[in-house]
Amino acid sequence: MALLPRRVKYRKAQRGSRKGNAWRGVSVAFGSYGLQTLERAWITSAQIEAARIAITRHVRRRGKLWIRIFPDKPVTQRPPETRMGKGKGQPAFWVAVVRPGNVLFELDGLPESVARECFRLAAGKLPVKTRFVVREQPVRVL
Repeated sequence: MALLPRRVKYRKAQRGSRKGNAWRGVSVAFGSYGLQTLERAWITSAQIEAARIAITRHVRRRGKLWIRIFPDKPVTQRPPETRMGKGKGQPAFWVAVVRPGNVLFELDGLPESVARECFRLAAGKLPVKTRFVVREQPVRVL
């Protein structure tokens, strides 16, 4: 089941800017391990769903998965073989805008080797280079 917003204020969005690095959602906040992007891109709801399926198939009801991105930007397309003009096309699919540093997925309750393999399988479904990140443990001062 593809991710998409229930309702939006405006049906068609402008393309926007993808420059710069992410400054929110850049650390592992919920799980113990994360998959962090190293490139900027639009990730479609179908790609997010394919990565989610790859992870959950390998996890097999162990652990917990968090999806940290959501496709909330509509991308429009014109019908094929249409002449120029006549306005903007209809919304065709939804994308999530990711910048370098965004944590895409998080896992908890698994050994590190299993989490690495899950994220390796998921990274193959995504259009960006990614890396495996581990949650930073707070330093205890005695």
